[in-house]
Amino acid sequence: MQPAQLDEFTYASDPQLSPDGRHVAYVVTQIDVEANTYRSRIWLIGTAAEAAPRPLSAGEHRDGQPRWSPDGSTLAFTSTRTTDSDGTKKSTLHLMPFDQPGETALIHTSDEAMSSLTFSPDGRWLAFGMRTRSADYAVTDHAAREPRKIENMLFMLNGEGFISDRPAHVYVAALDGSGEVRNLTPGQHECGRPSWFPESDRIAIDYNPLTSTGEARVAVVTLDGGLRPISDPVGSASAPVVSPDGRQIAVTGSDDIETLFENAHVGLLSPTAVSAPAWLTRSLDRTWSPFMTATSPTWDALGLIGAIEDRGNIHVYRIDVDGADPTLLIGGDRSVTAWSTGSIDGADAIVFAASNPTTPSEIYVSVAGEERQLTAVSASWTARTNPVPAEHFLAPSGAEDVDAWIYRPKDFDPTKTYPMLLNIHGGPFTQYGNYYFDEFQMQVDAGYVVVCSNPRGGSGRHADWGDAVRGPKHKKPGTGWGSVDYDDVMAVTDEALRRFDFIDPDRLGVLGGSYGGYMTSWIVSHTDRFAAGCSERAANNLLSLEFGSDFAGFFNGEMGPHHFDDPEEYLRMSPVSYVRDINTPLLIVHSEDDLRCPVEQATQLFVSLQILGKDVEYWLFPNESHELTRSGSPKHRQRRAEIILEYFGRKL
Repeated sequence: MQPAQLDEFTYASDPQLSPDGRHVAYVVTQIDVEANTYRSRIWLIGTAAEAAPRPLSAGEHRDGQPRWSPDGSTLAFTSTRTTDSDGTKKSTLHLMPFDQPGETALIHTSDEAMSSLTFSPDGRWLAFGMRTRSADYAVTDHAAREPRKIENMLFMLNGEGFISDRPAHVYVAALDGSGEVRNLTPGQHECGRPSWFPESDRIAIDYNPLTSTGEARVAVVTLDGGLRPISDPVGSASAPVVSPDGRQIAVTGSDDIETLFENAHVGLLSPTAVSAPAWLTRSLDRTWSPFMTATSPTWDALGLIGAIEDRGNIHVYRIDVDGADPTLLIGGDRSVTAWSTGSIDGADAIVFAASNPTTPSEIYVSVAGEERQLTAVSASWTARTNPVPAEHFLAPSGAEDVDAWIYRPKDFDPTKTYPMLLNIHGGPFTQYGNYYFDEFQMQVDAGYVVVCSNPRGGSGRHADWGDAVRGPKHKKPGTGWGSVDYDDVMAVTDEALRRFDFIDPDRLGVLGGSYGGYMTSWIVSHTDRFAAGCSERAANNLLSLEFGSDFAGFFNGEMGPHHFDDPEEYLRMSPVSYVRDINTPLLIVHSEDDLRCPVEQATQLFVSLQILGKDVEYWLFPNESHELTRSGSPKHRQRRAEIILEYFGRKL
């Protein structure tokens, strides 16, 4: 894969099994670099082996989130089919008749995106999440708008901008033709992810009262707007899913709201009283809230189904509601990113989206344990680009081995030596592993050996692994950022050089984004082993990050003390404190509208290195957030890849 081929990239996602088990609705996404936009359309495929797929929408817009009505007669979906007078795309909500006469109906139009569509069991209502703008947004003269009144710490969000005057709420749309759309949760709190009770009179929701402790709670709201929290505020609970009989609510969370980045578990809440969840998954010490998986735990006829991150994979498990150990349903060297459940010809079935290192996300079906691939939307793409597979290896570091992967260069010749790019993931509580990653394929196509790993502090392992890099003054003390995580990635480098003699030790590069950018900045300030580095959307000054990020005030959940009580602890772990020791040529890449790691994080490092006369380059992308590499404009994503490959081409 080359940067210029980004607009050929195609993948499938969000599979939804019809109530009768005969069809799967799903989304196919393509990138249009020339138009600088993403296009997605809804497709349908039968679950019978001989079925052929067919499109249900045109694909000129961003159609997504297909959801079946309880009787299977209608599909709800979102789109961007309406344009404002100034050319701005609006979000739209539609109902499409299925296997019956009728036209697609427009239900609602909004300036804000709609999410988490879900039909009431009686089919009379459609619930969804959406931000509610204040009246001041109607004032077209921005210079005449009222100032924003900030009353809590969560007043902005990366990729969203200011949210204090447009909080997230839960809405319902009446499906009786009246056109009624009603906000069930007005007020200064954040609500979302609705799940209906079987009587269709109440909804379980995510509920954040926007306190200084960052509560993540579950509440029940009635159709007349009565809201009642049901989860204990001491811990965290979110992503509620009501059981078919309405007597239990499955949630994902933990016992301690003050501790960020830890293994989340699945538990049960009672809908009748405030309580802490009864956790069901403690026996399998992995996080049950995978970073790449959009699907919450789901109920089926046999109980609960959930997913975990496990040493580079994302697997799906059956969760026993009586507390027995979870059992594996979907495994393998791959990452499952979404699923839905039901029955096909009377047998329990799961349809799911999954990816592996050489295959972008496709749709599969598993019936009574027998699995079959339904789609091949990326087949022509992979035939043209011939992706390079990943090879897993273990690197000893301390008392445990670190999971690592190597990708050999395209057209690999074992008699030659090659430069290596060590990639470091963000988080830190995430993982690299068995999924298709366009950046790695671009790097191998450009002639590099690509190495990545999951050092301590990341997810996919036991709880102590994730806790290892908490600050030494944390109530769950670790050794802090830039300690054993640094040891691990250097151990991976050493092991790769020992195992693979085709890597040139004098042409090593290191790069990463977010926490991976932090670790890149830390590495080049603590060793001269690398010939070049790229620090992208990095956290470089943890002290200013704690009072400047959209997550300001919450990083102490990772570091330990508050920044005003112990600023030296934050500076001790900050790469900017060691700029005099940076001798490695460094490329800095950042986005102007990044709120997670604000642009000053990059500028501080750049200015310091400029003053010191170091070899540094700085590229700043306008109108982009922290998510540039995942959802930024296609032109900017392509240009970013070109800049990074050109830089390492010069330096290595």
